[in-house]
Amino acid sequence: MNSFDIFNGDADGLCGITQLRLANPKRSTCVTGVKRNNILLNDARLSANSQLTVVDISLHSNLRGLTQALDQGCSVEWFDHHHPGVIPKHRNLVTHIDTDPHVCSSLIINKLLKNRFAHWAIVAAFGDNLKESAYSLATTFGTPQVKIDVLKDLGVCINYNSYGACIEDLHYHPETLYNIMQEFDEPMNLVAETDILPTLKAHYEADLTSARNIPVKAINDYVAIAILPNTKWARRINGLYANTLSNHFPDRAHAILIEKSDGYTASIRAPQNNPLNAHQVALKFETGGGRHTAAGIQHLPADQISYLEGELTRHYCPH
Repeated sequence: MNSFDIFNGDADGLCGITQLRLANPKRSTCVTGVKRNNILLNDARLSANSQLTVVDISLHSNLRGLTQALDQGCSVEWFDHHHPGVIPKHRNLVTHIDTDPHVCSSLIINKLLKNRFAHWAIVAAFGDNLKESAYSLATTFGTPQVKIDVLKDLGVCINYNSYGACIEDLHYHPETLYNIMQEFDEPMNLVAETDILPTLKAHYEADLTSARNIPVKAINDYVAIAILPNTKWARRINGLYANTLSNHFPDRAHAILIEKSDGYTASIRAPQNNPLNAHQVALKFETGGGRHTAAGIQHLPADQISYLEGELTRHYCPH
């Protein structure tokens, strides 16, 4: 029977599938891509009666692909924390989905694995900007602060590498990173034995400096928007820049837009002090989706920017 591992190319997807395959090694065909490619199962070429492991992509966005896979006799196990929509009931579908805003897919997997590879889950949580959850898990094991700082840097940098309109925007193909990560039970060993962290950190800091030179427009005290140019550095940094602004202004919602030839993409962050319903804002748009704390819109027409501003204001301004 053929096996497919289908996972988001961000820190959460990579750390999640790494935990699963460290616990249960298996020859599988990898299906992954840039973070914004959230329809991986819809586009996958699968053989009938295959085993599918899906990590950190929205069931709601991949319902067509899931339905086709089940109709082909595939068995599917799904790990995720995004808004799932209506989950089909099928004897060949097992789901581990938790939309709690303090949870990511790797934390779900870590719980199932009883902390066997918990440091990879900590890396993922930092990558998803779930700082409190990451610190909470790290302190459970008495992890020293110097080690926590390295795990945080690794999570942020792996997540940074996932942003881009296409694979060519990235510094590493996500499958390349995964093939390296699965060789290490402990992320600290990956840091010690490869140059992945210093390489990504140098690029991340350069791109973040470029983003900080772009003015941020405060719509009101509770909503701010920045518009970045259609460049590789902007496409790489937009999500992490949104996290940076959210960390510095925890009472404010943020949207980072990237110019495209026919409109914009948008990365949305709920206020850290009100970490709910970012996905509800994004779902107002045809190509939107996500989770409570963070969401995105694949295509935002220019004439809908004011509508986005209004939806953010409606959700996050006190009434």
